[in-house]
Amino acid sequence: MGQMVSDGAVQEQPAPKVGIIKNGREILLQAFNWESHKHNWWSNLDGRVADIAKSGFTAAWLPPPTQSLSQEGYLPQNLYSLDSCYGSLQQLNSLIQNMNDHNIRAMADVVINHRVGTTQGSNGMYNRYDGIPIPWDEHAVTSCSGGKGNKSTGNNFDGVPNIDHTQPFVRKDIIEWLIWLRETVGFQDFRFDFTKGYASKYVKEYIEESKPLFAVGEYWDSCEYSPTDNRLSYNQDKHRQRIINWIDSTGGLCAAFDFTTKGILQEAVKGELWRLRDPEEKPPGVMGWWPSRSVTFIENHDTGSTQGHWPFPSDHVMEGYAYILTHPGIPTVFYDHFYDWGDSFHGEIAKLMEIRKCQDIHSRSTVKILEASSNLYSAVIDDKLCMKIGEGSWCPSDSEWKLAASGNRYAVWHK
Repeated sequence: MGQMVSDGAVQEQPAPKVGIIKNGREILLQAFNWESHKHNWWSNLDGRVADIAKSGFTAAWLPPPTQSLSQEGYLPQNLYSLDSCYGSLQQLNSLIQNMNDHNIRAMADVVINHRVGTTQGSNGMYNRYDGIPIPWDEHAVTSCSGGKGNKSTGNNFDGVPNIDHTQPFVRKDIIEWLIWLRETVGFQDFRFDFTKGYASKYVKEYIEESKPLFAVGEYWDSCEYSPTDNRLSYNQDKHRQRIINWIDSTGGLCAAFDFTTKGILQEAVKGELWRLRDPEEKPPGVMGWWPSRSVTFIENHDTGSTQGHWPFPSDHVMEGYAYILTHPGIPTVFYDHFYDWGDSFHGEIAKLMEIRKCQDIHSRSTVKILEASSNLYSAVIDDKLCMKIGEGSWCPSDSEWKLAASGNRYAVWHK
């Protein structure tokens, strides 16, 4: 598709009936980390539902619920067995019922790029699924990962059989399973794992057929770095364009995690806040081009937690939240920051969420960037809220602006 530089065209179209919530006033909680499977997780979350609701979250992304060869859930095998390291089916049912009672949507982590077999196939690999529901044979597995199916339509996930989504029987079974998760188990939203592994047109089909209220994909691509000093390049337009192309080829039905904003923001807060204004005076991530499909975040179970593949600087986390919770897009709060870092972080993040809701900042809100220098970034959002982050001192000159929240290197005002 051509370069996407505005959400205006999207605004003029009716919101799709599936995949994207119409009002854009979502705040998501990633309700787990990489170690959660060790802590009776469904019961733990059940005890936090009232606080999650009170804090203003509209949905909670849960870890993969299916039986898996890895304790974290990302090597699924029997898709219809919901007894996992996170807890029993009964505990999951109790949690989802409690979430429904508190008007919090449960988001399922959908891992359908790969599936571990139960039985060895003709080449000695475990790429048959005898003895469990959805008993596929080797024709359900891509030829690039040792199966008898077609070539993969995306990147290979090494070491396990990758699912061949070109096969009609495979898609039929996946759709039936997704509908079961929606209608029988009670998940309302989907997060699609490792979407670089299969063509986005299949994500579109799965959303159209299973009808989640909201869907988001993990399209994690590498940012652009300078070949000489390995510093993050200022211009990440190619990076965000790839994510936007992916969203577009789902028919706009699936949002995407804004890895561009994550990559830029975590460098910007280290005294390079000039990065937060692109040459068109817009935010430099997916948020700046297609905000209603941008799911912003500071950290997740891969980038942070005990994996730490691409961590946000821990002493700048509140600046990060002051940015994403005041700006357009659909912000996501990471469990660790909200529940494991102490009452102060919980309180400060909840306050920013409350301000976002009270000032009716939403996924399509407009941003006017006022300052973007090394140690200061300031902006006005919808002319209802203004904010600053960084070491530099700044406050709005007009007396009608009232301080609403402040902390280490951030402040927010509203009228």
